[in-house]
Amino acid sequence: MMNSNSLGEDLRALRGARKMTLEDLAQKLGRSVGWLSQIERDISTPRLSDLRQIADVFNVPLSIFFGSTEAPDEEKGRIVRSTARRVIGERDAGLVETLVSPDLTDSFEMIHSTFQPGSRRSKPISRATQEVAYMISGKLDIWLNEDEFTVEAGDSFRIRNASYRWANPYSEPAVAVWVISPPVY
Repeated sequence: MMNSNSLGEDLRALRGARKMTLEDLAQKLGRSVGWLSQIERDISTPRLSDLRQIADVFNVPLSIFFGSTEAPDEEKGRIVRSTARRVIGERDAGLVETLVSPDLTDSFEMIHSTFQPGSRRSKPISRATQEVAYMISGKLDIWLNEDEFTVEAGDSFRIRNASYRWANPYSEPAVAVWVISPPVY
């Protein structure tokens, strides 16, 4: 049985998703390969300032490295209870995201996103990923490249080789579940 949720496993998964070697990451951090290897094997614990630097290199929120919750041994790495999802931070005001996947060690990740009423991402984002989102509730305006769409509960959309931005000008939160490959958080 896989027992995950360790910082080392998360770092290894992020590094692997970005096709970085230990040497590549160590160089970007100005640290030794040995130091990084010990962290990935959960032998050593980095300082908070080290984690900030690692988050910057991977372009992820610092919060991704915190918040794993205790679970019975038979559930670790397999079951994620709704009350135990890892909050992965607010990158955009009005957007709250949690990790639905048990950890970051798969070739994809599942994210639960809540877009608050009146929130928006004005600047387009483009990632080297394939993403599919399924709308659970509410309505959301999205722009794929410059094409505008309104999606609502039961709709889904794919982002592949496109920039995107979003807005929720509606009075209710919009909730979506995403599958993203490779993982970006």
